[in-house]
Amino acid sequence: MADDGSAQTQAIWPLPKFHFQVKWDDTELAFQEVSGLDIETEVLEYRAGNSKVFSKVKMPGMIKSGNITMKKGVFAKDNAIFDWFKEIKMNTIKRKAITISLLDESQTPTMVWKVQNAFPVKITGTDLKAEGNEVAVESIEIAHEGLVIENA
Repeated sequence: MADDGSAQTQAIWPLPKFHFQVKWDDTELAFQEVSGLDIETEVLEYRAGNSKVFSKVKMPGMIKSGNITMKKGVFAKDNAIFDWFKEIKMNTIKRKAITISLLDESQTPTMVWKVQNAFPVKITGTDLKAEGNEVAVESIEIAHEGLVIENA
């Protein structure tokens, strides 16, 4: 008898990436795209002078992460990202914790990225075209001091 799929579990299907939410402070903002959720470790190479092996030993060094870029549609009277950017003064900014969650069909977070001590470094407004019919999209680039990944 052919398998109709009724006995399959959700664990065999990868998660779609289009259903997610972004929260900072207690506010949820609707973003169209989030990129830059990466962390890596620097590779340190070392060779002792009395080593019998004529090659370097590689070991993990400091952890580093890139900036996160988020894009969203432009809405009338929605100034949340601009208001946060305006708070920047010489070496002072209100840093925020940002939570980015990949959601399943029941709106439950299945994978969560917790961004620590985030602050904006760049805002890009939309481009304007008299002959275009696309949605106006703005983006914000955020620097941070750490990324914790939790898989629920």
